[in-house]
Amino acid sequence: MTTPIVELRDVRIGYSKHRSVGTDISLCVWPQEVLCLLGPNGSGKSTLFKTLLGLLPSLAGQIEIMGKPLQAWTRQDVARQIAYVPQAHAAVFAFSVLEVVLMGRTACLSMFSSPSERDQQIACDCLEQVGMLHLVDRPYTQISGGERQLVLIARALAQQPRLLVMDEPTASLDFGNQLRVLSHIQALQQHGMGILLCTHQPEHALQIADRVALFKAGRLQAVGPTRQTMTAHHVAKLYDLDEATVRQHLPSVY
Repeated sequence: MTTPIVELRDVRIGYSKHRSVGTDISLCVWPQEVLCLLGPNGSGKSTLFKTLLGLLPSLAGQIEIMGKPLQAWTRQDVARQIAYVPQAHAAVFAFSVLEVVLMGRTACLSMFSSPSERDQQIACDCLEQVGMLHLVDRPYTQISGGERQLVLIARALAQQPRLLVMDEPTASLDFGNQLRVLSHIQALQQHGMGILLCTHQPEHALQIADRVALFKAGRLQAVGPTRQTMTAHHVAKLYDLDEATVRQHLPSVY
């Protein structure tokens, strides 16, 4: 049987034993799977991602990457397995698009070394993969929000990870760029990559996710195949709505 890329067993998350944010979290992501995390603001999704990435220690339970405990991996080795794609943000420094993507090669470089020609080729290949190679020399500060999001995906791909963790990858994007990002996520999945993403748009989860995890107040409410799990009843309970309201606003789904 295939080993999950990442598996959480009875994990408790938070910032100290007195500041627990979530508990009893059991979840796994498999190769070539899109798992979508849905939940209201303040439910603990960001804290869960930070814990999974090793930026925060888990307060209890076990996290494994490719069957090996997270604490047995170095920070650099974790970065070779899992890449993080934040929401597109306004940049301060005018790095070129190529320089931004080359930052994704940091985990593969030794201390004080510079990116090689091979690293630059990998970065260009990743830009080409997301359709942004034509911007290679443009300042990152002078491209659109949608273009920035695709460049951030290229940066993550340059790490050559097994898993992409994506924090609301379509947030603040126009309709066209939302569809482009979703299309690229599906293409990455088809090439064998596992993807864990969170979104506030249930219709996106229905479009691209193999499974969904419904997360509220630091606890998993349900995990399973998308259509079976994202019922009007479950979605209404997740967002403190009534089922009629959910059906009214997602008529093409329910």
